[in-house]
Amino acid sequence: MNVTKIGVVGAGQMGLGIAQVAAQSGIDVKIVDAAPDFAQMGIGKLKKTLDRLVERGKLEAGSRDQTMARLKAVQEHRDLGDCDVIIEAAPEKEDLKVAIFKSLGSVCRDDAILASNTSSISITKLGTASARPDRVIGMHFMNPVPLMKLVEIVRGLPTSDATAETVTELAKRLGKTVVGARDIPGFIVNRMLIPLLNEACYGLYEGLGTAADIDTGVKLGLNHPMGPLELADLIGLDTCLAIAEVLHRELGDDKYRPCPLLRQYVAAGWLGRKTLRGFYEYDAQGAKKS
Repeated sequence: MNVTKIGVVGAGQMGLGIAQVAAQSGIDVKIVDAAPDFAQMGIGKLKKTLDRLVERGKLEAGSRDQTMARLKAVQEHRDLGDCDVIIEAAPEKEDLKVAIFKSLGSVCRDDAILASNTSSISITKLGTASARPDRVIGMHFMNPVPLMKLVEIVRGLPTSDATAETVTELAKRLGKTVVGARDIPGFIVNRMLIPLLNEACYGLYEGLGTAADIDTGVKLGLNHPMGPLELADLIGLDTCLAIAEVLHRELGDDKYRPCPLLRQYVAAGWLGRKTLRGFYEYDAQGAKKS
């Protein structure tokens, strides 16, 4: 399939990142979100992001204008009816994603491909909900999307070769490196990452060190670019908890059991950078407070 127009469901951090890289790659993008006017607000956020890149000399003003011209906010799933590929980037909640795929399957073109940015939920299950399982696939981008080069391509049991080939070529067109992963909870990256982040939470919970000590130890001792607690704040502690719960439930191994401290932070609404407080506190620009 020659992909010329995509839809993005979800105008949060991941959805906007996907929309940005697609529009910068010359693809028309429609964005829809369950919250009224959130998609249009998201396009406004993207313009501010691109404006900053222009100010820093990292993007030409003409390229910014061309990118913005390719972005359009719409109100309902049925408004994505002319899209070749629709990428779902809603919160990591199984019931929500199943409902979205059921809706998309009923209103989108018969030959449209439905992709999910899920980091842990069964692609096979989402495909069944859509009633077009051969044209459903996982397309898991990393956060932040414009900077991270990897996309995991996850085939459900019924996913066709043509679907996989189309989304693989689309990911490459967006400048990404592709790896294939089996449809097993967590896929490759989060199967490795979430236990690391969760163990760092346990380290803090048990008093092995301060958050800064734990992060510095991992950065300098393991040569990681970010500490695990800093990374959890960037991802969102609610998202980390949701993935850990899927891994624990679906794989049935207590090594994936979410740390009580992680649950407590989420219950307090301390979700990381997006709420300006998680394992660290942040200012309005997202910089960590000393």
